[in-house]
Amino acid sequence: DDMGNSEVGHNALGAGRIFAQGAKLVNAAIASGAMFESPVWKAAISAGRDGTLHLLGLHSDGNVHSNTAHLYAMLRRAAEEGVTSACVHILHDGRDVPARSALGYIDETEAVLAEINAAGSGRRFRIASGGGRMTITMDRYNADWGMVERGYQCHVHGVGRPFVSATEAVTTMYGESEKGDQYLDPFVVVDGAGAPVGRVADGDAVLLFNFRGDRAIEISRAFEEGPEFSEFDRTGPSGRRAPSVFFAGMLQYDGDALVPKQYLVDPPSIDRTMGEYLCAEGVHSFAVSETQKYGHVTYFWNGNRSGYIDASLETYVEIPSDRIEFDKAPAMKVPEITDEVIDLLRSGEYRFGRLNFPSGDMVGHTGNLEATIAAMEVVDQCTARLVEVIRELDGVLVFTADHGNADIMFTEAGGVRSPKTSHTLSPVPFAIYDPNYDGEYHMAAPAGAGLANVAATLLNLLGYEAPDDYQPSVIAF
Repeated sequence: DDMGNSEVGHNALGAGRIFAQGAKLVNAAIASGAMFESPVWKAAISAGRDGTLHLLGLHSDGNVHSNTAHLYAMLRRAAEEGVTSACVHILHDGRDVPARSALGYIDETEAVLAEINAAGSGRRFRIASGGGRMTITMDRYNADWGMVERGYQCHVHGVGRPFVSATEAVTTMYGESEKGDQYLDPFVVVDGAGAPVGRVADGDAVLLFNFRGDRAIEISRAFEEGPEFSEFDRTGPSGRRAPSVFFAGMLQYDGDALVPKQYLVDPPSIDRTMGEYLCAEGVHSFAVSETQKYGHVTYFWNGNRSGYIDASLETYVEIPSDRIEFDKAPAMKVPEITDEVIDLLRSGEYRFGRLNFPSGDMVGHTGNLEATIAAMEVVDQCTARLVEVIRELDGVLVFTADHGNADIMFTEAGGVRSPKTSHTLSPVPFAIYDPNYDGEYHMAAPAGAGLANVAATLLNLLGYEAPDDYQPSVIAF
């Protein structure tokens, strides 16, 4: 049910097993009706009947962060349950789907809204605001709260470029530049008098229909935290204060920080991760990446768990990412990550470490072939540096990826070649570099081996037996 992505990939790498994830859980909850029987849904509908129901999320069927099928199911059910006013706040994708595909999704959504708003229904369901996912709302890992502020101001207070429809907004912006959907400016839909049609008001309900957590946490905090919220000023133009709303997410995006407090579908319960076993054995370890993937080698690797498992045994290092489009500096922080990892390795304090080089994925998402090639050249150079240090220290290096991206940079349809900005379904490499290898073990990957087999393999290389319920190791002694 889920396209490969960094979240589910790092969950599998760290947990040694495959767990039902966001899309699959939501599909099941919708199919069974469990979502619509939950107290949270009922509370949202109650608020929506009295005011307006707002649905916010990534507007595509990419199935990495969200799926428009879930949005449509929620809209139709809300209409059936008596909601007469609903606003959809769309975040253009262009990353997990083709770079300029927003108009197709808007047409599809407008058709669903027209069906719901049939003559005599008394309903007014409409698209109210939007913008590109890399411009507003969907920041992660506290990299750029300005994105979240722009999104909040747009969705809540109606601050953005005014247009009479989402179609007009996107068509106009397409004509102004060659930017892909993910980088489009925030817009608001306005009425004949130029007033926003869908500002959020006191007593309204806001549902975030993204199921993936990393890019949903910050906007969730902005909606549900009280006066203690300090990341930006939520006051709107002319002193319009932040409204008091009923807010819920599709899932709970951070189980430790309890964000959000209210959610429609229970998230996967991931226990007994590799990190927990290593801490129980007293193994010192480290995790390093830059901001864009720091949460993947910590939070997602540890089974969607915030913070340290054991701070006395673990060292986590985050190198701040640049706040620019990634193809403008394609090396990203890969050299700095490498420097940090080499220092940690040479310290002699750690038996295990993990790192993520993010540039193949992040630059690959831009669709810029030359920049992606440059990014991968830096990854090659830095991997070579790590190989030398591993040889020097008599260590073992395991190299893999959690999904494809830079491996396929174009799609072709009808003889027309277009940049591919989304993940791929390609197999990923898996290699073990062991400079002292003397035949002690051999590759013995079971049929269908994948990322969930890596944890057992790492435990074996460290001298431990893997838990019985982990996917088996790909090596045999």
